Amino acid sequence: MITKVFWLIGTFFLRIRIRKIGLSSYVGRPLLILGGRHIFIGNKVRIFPGSRMETHRGGEIILENNISIGQNLHLISSNEPLVISADTTISGNVFITNIDHDYQQLNVHILDQPYIIKTTRIGKNCFIGYGAAIQAGTILGKHCVVGANSVVKGIFPDFCVIAGIPAKIVKRYNTDTGQWEKTNANGDFN
Repeated sequence: MITKVFWLIGTFFLRIRIRKIGLSSYVGRPLLILGGRHIFIGNKVRIFPGSRMETHRGGEIILENNISIGQNLHLISSNEPLVISADTTISGNVFITNIDHDYQQLNVHILDQPYIIKTTRIGKNCFIGYGAAIQAGTILGKHCVVGANSVVKGIFPDFCVIAGIPAKIVKRYNTDTGQWEKTNANGDFN
């Protein structure tokens, strides 16, 4: 409990560097914040220590209300908002980005090539398991569950469980039966 008091005090001073931090939110000591004026943290957001949040070229990071984030989160956004919707839980060591690096020019270092920006959004009430990587161009619907250590890229509908490398739909909520049921990789019920 005393640790969280120190995090609240630290969050008070972090408000100078971040555009908005909502009520009842706290941030454990971050590793790095770049472009903090483009980071918006809603109400009741809990971020454990070791986070790294970067915005580049007008990108924004928007953490809506009531989000819980484990240690060592890494977020990168460029050119457009990266949104994590309300009521989401993110486990530790998770990476989420809306940037890919181009690699077409063979004689140019990959970090000197242009960014490829793809909309990335985490839907409401999602759960992202430990060590997951959410790549650029991923859109999760509401109430999606991402398995631990999954590498996720693509568009996934509401109410599905996604797991693997590369991640695929393994279960969906069947509204006809009121049960979570196994699916094939396309999300069709078996």
